[in-house]
Amino acid sequence: MADTARILITLGGLLLLGVVSEAIGRRTRLPRVSLTMLIGFAFGHAALDLIPDVAETWFPTIANVALVMVGFLLGERLSRDALGRHGRLVLSLSIAVVLTTAACVFVAMLALGVSFPFALLLAGIAPATAPAATADVVHELRAEGPFSSTLLGIVALDDAWGLLLFSVLLAAAEFWNGASGLSVLGIGAWHIGGALALGAGIGLPMAYLTGRIEPGEPTLAEALGFVLLCGGLAIYFDVSLLLAAMTMGVVVANLAHHHERPFHAIEGIEWPFLILFFLLAGTELRVDSFRATGAVLAVYVIARVAGRLIGAKLGARPADGLRADFATSMGLALMPQAGVALGMALLATQRFPEFRPYLSLVIAATVLFELFGPVLTRRSLIRMGEVDA
Repeated sequence: MADTARILITLGGLLLLGVVSEAIGRRTRLPRVSLTMLIGFAFGHAALDLIPDVAETWFPTIANVALVMVGFLLGERLSRDALGRHGRLVLSLSIAVVLTTAACVFVAMLALGVSFPFALLLAGIAPATAPAATADVVHELRAEGPFSSTLLGIVALDDAWGLLLFSVLLAAAEFWNGASGLSVLGIGAWHIGGALALGAGIGLPMAYLTGRIEPGEPTLAEALGFVLLCGGLAIYFDVSLLLAAMTMGVVVANLAHHHERPFHAIEGIEWPFLILFFLLAGTELRVDSFRATGAVLAVYVIARVAGRLIGAKLGARPADGLRADFATSMGLALMPQAGVALGMALLATQRFPEFRPYLSLVIAATVLFELFGPVLTRRSLIRMGEVDA
């Protein structure tokens, strides 16, 4: 009985802290994502230590639920209509930003004396983005227009390209160390191809049922059921959860006549899970992670920032009629980074135990980009005039 009370009190308290962060966000210029993480840090072990240890065991499950919802909602942005308006621009920007970010970090790490295989691994991790944080800032501001649509399309594709690139660079690092990278490439192909097949396989029956089920609570049950089923099967089969959910969303958005119903249903329940996700992520912050990495961390951060800005300028070149500050604003809006990067870093440490000292670097950099990246995303959206004042 005491354990049940503790769990309920903790859940209730965390959700109310999220309400506090949203209230503060409405009165300041800080995005609620950054505020929620900072509140989690303040109440976590590194500061006040008021959040029970039991909450830490929830983080993987809550993170997966939040990310599968985010992936599904991002899939709606890749409908035929949306791609017809911004598809070529989304494709060119996403590829250019991913490749340029990886190249900038790789060169910078080599120049700093980081070993070749570890420079490859850090280059593969750097392009990962934070679709949850980016989508939440757009949703919070109710931003609408070509810039915000393009931004959401890019973050939907970024992690797909990033996972592909990371798989290739991880294999290259193992080749460099004399191991066979074929198995690694096979695993990478399974993560991506399996996710696409799973998302399409679940998306087809969901697209058929959507519109045939009564709106309201039945639609909510249908949408949540399919989303959770997709997330669970992605974890079970060890494929990319985010990519599987996004593929499912793409299939529903393009095949279902009433596709807006399940997306609206998930939008209505997504934020409480994101509150828990960002609060618990904030409790994971450790000040010593920033101290341990020193100059390498600073160079890594600068190189990633440069890669985003340069990549956005290169990717926007083929497009006509864009504002002069479109590319710079897009590069700044793509700064957030979150759990995908940490997952890549953990996979790298499994393949290369000696890579573990660099894990603190990735954690520290991810924290910085997740705290300050949403602020830059918010400013970019306001600067582009897609937010109702």
